[in-house]
Amino acid sequence: MKTLSKRTANFTDSVIRRMTRISNKYGAVNLSQGFPDFEPPKAITDRLAEVAKEGPHQYALTWGAQNFREALAQKITHFSGMQVDPDREIVVTCGSTEAMMAAMMAVADPGDKVVIFSPFYENYGADTILSGAEPIYVPLTPPGFIFDGDVLEAAFKQGARIMILCNPSNPCGKVFTREELEIIAGLAKKYDAYVITDEVYEHIIYEPNRHTYLASLPGMRERTIVCNSLSKTYSITGWRLGYVIAPPEITDRVKKVHDFLTVGAAAPLMEAAVVGLNFGDDYYRKLQAHYTHMKNLFVGGLKNLGFTFTEPQGAYYVLMDVSEFGVTDDVQFCEWLAREVGVGAVPGSSFFKENVNHLIRFHFAKQDETLNKALDNLSTLRAKADRR
Repeated sequence: MKTLSKRTANFTDSVIRRMTRISNKYGAVNLSQGFPDFEPPKAITDRLAEVAKEGPHQYALTWGAQNFREALAQKITHFSGMQVDPDREIVVTCGSTEAMMAAMMAVADPGDKVVIFSPFYENYGADTILSGAEPIYVPLTPPGFIFDGDVLEAAFKQGARIMILCNPSNPCGKVFTREELEIIAGLAKKYDAYVITDEVYEHIIYEPNRHTYLASLPGMRERTIVCNSLSKTYSITGWRLGYVIAPPEITDRVKKVHDFLTVGAAAPLMEAAVVGLNFGDDYYRKLQAHYTHMKNLFVGGLKNLGFTFTEPQGAYYVLMDVSEFGVTDDVQFCEWLAREVGVGAVPGSSFFKENVNHLIRFHFAKQDETLNKALDNLSTLRAKADRR
């Protein structure tokens, strides 16, 4: 038989989604894959019920329904201060995963170099490889997950013309400060690079941190490609509604990639989601309060149990240090954790380019009952680890 693609041989399946399957296999509390276990806002699901009867049920315009794009543009302007043309600067995609892939394929040529901070969301490496590009990893140093500007510039000096920035960060929960973003912006302009931003956690920020949109900084609008989704903001991860925001010359390329990848996002779901895009500020204040409560419950529980972890500034993940258990293979440890302790986690090595085996990632977008059950199970971790 002829050999298969070398490109697809250079990365694994999703470790995150693999850990969900392992959690399900052992009946563990699944804190691995980052989806909430609470319902979307009732106004959205009520509208979905209406749409199920009245439509639309056929293809929408390839780059997104008109009313969806207009509502989205208004929301973006409200929160970022940027004026966005709904007809020329927005492409609606099937989730932010497709948005990232389409954005990468729109700007990257085979052999191009792409700067990625480590730790990173696992899709970024795959997106880069599938585009024929070469990743250059720049470390974020714990516990604050800060970067060295000189190291970042050295990556650009190697010829990188693209950077991927996740803000707030999955998996470490870092929220980049305006000062840090200004360093990134300065280097992007100096070396004439594009920055693809993943901002799906823009509304999940913990005080006193603030989210700054990189594209809103001087000189960055024309070289920033914003990728985002509705999944986390409205608890609709299964709806797969994402989007790309960029200047028209870039979205024209994104549209072509998107057209042949997926044709278009689901018309009924876009129609129902318009309700959410029109929510007022009160919704987002309540959302922040809700996630702050979940963070305090779970992270506070880890602290009470005496575990070592990094306090997240945003998103809904926490990295816990498992060095005390003598872990040398974090993948095996997470499988054991699901099987014997009853909690699903993601091995930290799947997020780092560096040789990191002492961290595991939990997510806490769960109801109180679920989080308390997970903490109860984790309270047995040390005793069970002693018997390993």
